[in-house]
Amino acid sequence: MTIAQPGDLVRINYAGRLVDGTQFDSSEGRAPLEFTLGQGQVIKGLEQHVTGMETGQKSTVTIPAAAAYGPRRDEAIQTLDRAKVPNGVDLKVGTQLQARTADGGMLPITVVGMDEASVTVDANHPLAGQDLVFDVEVVEVVKAA
Repeated sequence: MTIAQPGDLVRINYAGRLVDGTQFDSSEGRAPLEFTLGQGQVIKGLEQHVTGMETGQKSTVTIPAAAAYGPRRDEAIQTLDRAKVPNGVDLKVGTQLQARTADGGMLPITVVGMDEASVTVDANHPLAGQDLVFDVEVVEVVKAA
């Protein structure tokens, strides 16, 4: 059996759910999730859990919010002047938008409230503040060159 180590390419099947059992994502019906250990391509807790697993191994792990998407931050919720939203954007609660950061990057935000003059947006990841449970199966480990 091949053991997953930093630098290796891994492919996993997974199901992710909240601690109350609500499923939020799964690889079922899709190709396995592929990432390189140590590259930060998936949440830290999942990467740490997969490190040391063998091809074919299955396990379940609960990842605390701090090792997933972090805590919810009140400062990530802001109210903007509605005039700052480009014309033609269909605004309603739940709409996903992209905002440009000071360094030129893009930040996904969600509309959480609005009125005639303003729009309230939340830049927290939807799973921020949540402990997450993953069922994981290591499908393949490709050793680093």
